[in-house]
Amino acid sequence: MSVWIEVWSPRGREPLLLEGPRLTLGRGQGSTVRLSWDGSVSRLHAVVEHLDGGWCIRDVNSRNGTYVNGDRIAPERVLRDGDEIRVGETRLEFRVAGGADPEVETTRGVEKAPELTHRQRDVLKALCCPRTGDVFTEPASIAAMAETLHLSEAAIKQHLSRLYDRFGLNDAADRRRSRLANEALRRGAISAADIRPLP
Repeated sequence: MSVWIEVWSPRGREPLLLEGPRLTLGRGQGSTVRLSWDGSVSRLHAVVEHLDGGWCIRDVNSRNGTYVNGDRIAPERVLRDGDEIRVGETRLEFRVAGGADPEVETTRGVEKAPELTHRQRDVLKALCCPRTGDVFTEPASIAAMAETLHLSEAAIKQHLSRLYDRFGLNDAADRRRSRLANEALRRGAISAADIRPLP
């Protein structure tokens, strides 16, 4: 698959095919792409490298930084077809024949935890106490949670009902408490450090 960088120079737009595993951008004579006309570019400014998952660009502690789509990178960024790169005052564009690079897979982000009250966090901690490893197979019973938190079982059920709603588990019919415990840990509502054994 053809991958190249288009460099906007005083001579116009010049495509540069990426054939090796790496190229360097800078003002110095040793740079693969020498940007000698741009005084705001460092001698060795940035490196574009091919990794197993695709191409990335890394700033090499340059004075003025390296930008991708207007954002300063620190220290590196995966490149996608059409990304605009700026080093100093020079513009470059990363291109992949046919559009998106099939080697680059999109990583699904983890959903953030919903906002919880202090008491709801306490209920989740009590729910998750009897854990095995990092997976909650048998969460605490409603009676055990009520005893730990000095609440009535009706109050625990009411808190759980609200938590099912907050975590989008109202449609789940089976093992809702187990699913809630696992979801709370996965989404960072509580951490392993928050969980104490039941007394």
